[in-house]
Amino acid sequence: MPPRERKPALAALAVLLILGGALATTLLVLRSGDRVSAIRVGRQVGAGQLVPMTALQEVSIAETDIDYVPWTFRDRVAKTYAAVTLLPGTLLTERMVTTDSALVGPGKAIVGLALKAGQTPVGLDVGDVVQVIYVASAGRGSGAVAQQRVLASSARVQSVGAPGSRTSSTGLVSVIVDSSVAPTIAQYASSGEVALTLLPGVK
Repeated sequence: MPPRERKPALAALAVLLILGGALATTLLVLRSGDRVSAIRVGRQVGAGQLVPMTALQEVSIAETDIDYVPWTFRDRVAKTYAAVTLLPGTLLTERMVTTDSALVGPGKAIVGLALKAGQTPVGLDVGDVVQVIYVASAGRGSGAVAQQRVLASSARVQSVGAPGSRTSSTGLVSVIVDSSVAPTIAQYASSGEVALTLLPGVK
């Protein structure tokens, strides 16, 4: 049989490929060890709300070019407002928070409502947008239906349930409305003549 032809160039290329692959693997392993602590959203925070410390979680991520807020800045973040609705599991970025909130600024008021069953949507959560509706009580006569009207066409839910609770079992809901209609809403709410309707398509 004829002797096998040797190709030193191909052999050298194979060696270089093997060494290159080993080097790339080593770099990836070393790179994966470069991790940083970032802030992740732990629970939903409505747009315009003050970001509470309890909504922030520490998460370890690989040090890359992605935008993130370091965990060491958590105290500063807790003094800012959500620029958009912050969803659980989201990696926090600087654009998601702001130092000022127009939703709770001048011209706005927070009204607390004690609602009964049927007066608030099931599953209402912080950050939802609702309509505040005047619902006349049965004792106001047959013309009560005609008196029903929208008191606030777009109100942001500030809190749901008792302080520290995220459920609506207590029927306590706080909403952000224009200060001009806040006294009227508070008056009707005190007599149980307020209901909320959820606007799921509005953020």
